[in-house]
Amino acid sequence: MSNQNVRKQPQQQQHEQVVVVMVPLPAQGHLNQLLQLSRLLLSYNIPIHYVGTASHNRQARVRVHGWNPLSLTASNIRFHDFEIPPFHCPLPDPNATINFPSHLQPCFNATAKHLIDPVTVLLRSLSSKNRRVIIIHDSLMGSVIKEARFLPNVESYSFHSVSAFTVYLYIWEAMQGKTIVANDVIPKDIPSLEGCFTSEFMDFVNGEYDYHKFNSGSLYNTSRVIESAYMELLEQSTRAKNIKHWALGPFNPVAITKNKQKDSNRKHYCLEWLDKQAPNSVVYVSFGTTTAMNDEQIKELAIGLKQSNQKFIWVLRDADKGDVFDENQVRRAKLPIGYEDSIKDKGVIVRDWAPQLEILGHPSTGGFVGHCGWNSCMESITMGVPIGAWPMHSDQPRNTVLITQVLKVGIVVKDWSKRNEIVTSSRVEKAVKILMASKEGDEIRKRAIKLSSDVRRSMDKGGASRMEIDSFVAHITRVG
Repeated sequence: MSNQNVRKQPQQQQHEQVVVVMVPLPAQGHLNQLLQLSRLLLSYNIPIHYVGTASHNRQARVRVHGWNPLSLTASNIRFHDFEIPPFHCPLPDPNATINFPSHLQPCFNATAKHLIDPVTVLLRSLSSKNRRVIIIHDSLMGSVIKEARFLPNVESYSFHSVSAFTVYLYIWEAMQGKTIVANDVIPKDIPSLEGCFTSEFMDFVNGEYDYHKFNSGSLYNTSRVIESAYMELLEQSTRAKNIKHWALGPFNPVAITKNKQKDSNRKHYCLEWLDKQAPNSVVYVSFGTTTAMNDEQIKELAIGLKQSNQKFIWVLRDADKGDVFDENQVRRAKLPIGYEDSIKDKGVIVRDWAPQLEILGHPSTGGFVGHCGWNSCMESITMGVPIGAWPMHSDQPRNTVLITQVLKVGIVVKDWSKRNEIVTSSRVEKAVKILMASKEGDEIRKRAIKLSSDVRRSMDKGGASRMEIDSFVAHITRVG
């Protein structure tokens, strides 16, 4: 036993000379993915510095599921709460013509601008004390670490919060489809980007991507088990520039550890309700943290869920504000009069923060109707839950293609070409029945469970994802 400890010491000492700095975009899906990546790197005894405002760091910690970032096992992670000048974000607009969360743009702008100086000070300090400093920054936060290129022992890596499929499509379209790929790799009728973003956000993206030329590589929350073809295409597209790509996902835990505490107050009430349901009998409905659904659509969704005669958990929350802890002027979506009483034996309405990973990992959950954000897609894939895709904005329409046409682990609930139309209650009813109570749904579920099994095995020792993480850690901790 003592000899084993002696053998491990040199590797641990080497890793302690390398530190990682995480720089997330201040939006929930981005905050969560880099915090989950921190968990993976912590297992290699690499110290992590996670930077942001106090509010956003707190948001990342209190909303994370599957592990405790303040536990003893996570003692090597340090949160840096930087102060920035106050900024004002308008309230989410459920009636906006584009569903993209444009109300968060002032938050993105202020954070990107005012984190530059404190992060630069931190990087200089870490650079002077460590053999190497590794920066993993959100692809939309490149400007924050722009001074890093002047430090001799600092390397930066861009984290893409979307699928490799989506990233490659951007490159493929920029080259006007001139790259040669197999016909079955790029599906026909790729959704356009029209309606996905605001012009202001696209200007923000273009400004941030100017700094990618200083990066040493790109990281993705995906697995080659899921997206090997698109990872290979990305590698081919940047081989001349010697840019490396790593598929390090899934970032989220692949197994949920049951809470051993007997105190029922520690368990969310929707999980207690799930405990009483039959396996694969409940559809989980949630549209993430950036969607504000209007009253008419909420009504149609409510009626459709009820008419489907399927058990359900529906997370009915408004989109996040710039400060999620500000409870003033929080919109409470209206349901038809008497609705909650009428479905009390059939469904649960959750209006607070829901433990999504635990819900998806519960054996009673048999389907997930949602926005098809990549963080949610990866969690659903990992847990083997088929997806009813209802894209709202950003990369979600293209994720829908990946999920339904390429991986075939989901169905389309809302066609992106009809994005300005209301999804009727009859369409909701039909989609839920297909997903939860049909032969087609059973076949999709079998494929989802098979893919989940393959992804989970990839995280075992010697698996594709585990070897990819080993490769990245070996690269950033190399000597010389």
